[in-house]
Amino acid sequence: MDKSVTYRTSSDSVLTPGPIRFGLWKEFIQLTKPGIIRSNLMATFAGFWVAARWDIPWLNLLWVLLGTTLVMASSCVFNNYFDRDFDMKMERTRNRALPTGRLKPSTVLGYAIALGAVGTLVLFFLVNTLAGIFGLVGMFVYVVVYTLWLKRTSTWSTSVGAISGAMPPVIGYVAVTGQVDLAAWLLFALLFLWQPPHFWALGIRRVEEYRAAGYPLLPVVKGIKRTKWQMIPYVLLMLPLPWLFYAYNYTGLIYGVLGTVINAGWLYICIEGLWAKDDEKWAKKNFIMSVNVLMLHVIVLVVNTISG
Repeated sequence: MDKSVTYRTSSDSVLTPGPIRFGLWKEFIQLTKPGIIRSNLMATFAGFWVAARWDIPWLNLLWVLLGTTLVMASSCVFNNYFDRDFDMKMERTRNRALPTGRLKPSTVLGYAIALGAVGTLVLFFLVNTLAGIFGLVGMFVYVVVYTLWLKRTSTWSTSVGAISGAMPPVIGYVAVTGQVDLAAWLLFALLFLWQPPHFWALGIRRVEEYRAAGYPLLPVVKGIKRTKWQMIPYVLLMLPLPWLFYAYNYTGLIYGVLGTVINAGWLYICIEGLWAKDDEKWAKKNFIMSVNVLMLHVIVLVVNTISG
């Protein structure tokens, strides 16, 4: 049955009518940003696998994936809650549940708190203290430092916010080891360096939407050319990581070689952007490449982990 609804903002301005596309339960799922959760769970699994070295404590893996999922979901729901006014101004976000009024802010806030509380309890009491601490660090950086502060005030939001996105593989790793060692830092570096060029590719594609919404994203404030140049150092710094995993006996030679090839391919596309004539077409290509880069890193890293 085709239904439509007139959406109103907090200032009572009318948005374009649109169809109600989801059942209520699907609205709650969409608030958690499933795409972000999937990619980060891949990284959590990779960190766990590197630490376990093929000797997998399956129950522990279940708890860490559950706890990390809930903590990440909570962070994303908080992000939706605090960004609801900004979301009204962007084409790709204005039809979300909060801007359209399909869900009440108080309901969403309670949902975020509940997810975070349960996820934190799972990590602290069913995994270990370090996993819980890193889960809280990730939430704090994403919700407070990124969403409430830097996203509204500074071009540094993407780089600093990458700290939260680099927590999942570390959580997975310390869930097994109970300590922070070189492998934990290498996993952190891999996800930390990957995020800014990945997100800036999206930012270039949507630069006018971000400008209209008032976000001081790098391509909005410094321009697309500067953003392209700033991607390159992050990808360059990823080049030695596969060899460090190999040199310290965390993975085999295959990851050293293939990880380098993966990073070099992405670096080429980033450099190619410096003379690209169609920025939107190039940014789309770069964004798709970045998604595949993460997936390929996780697959090869897991397959080529040295057994204990």
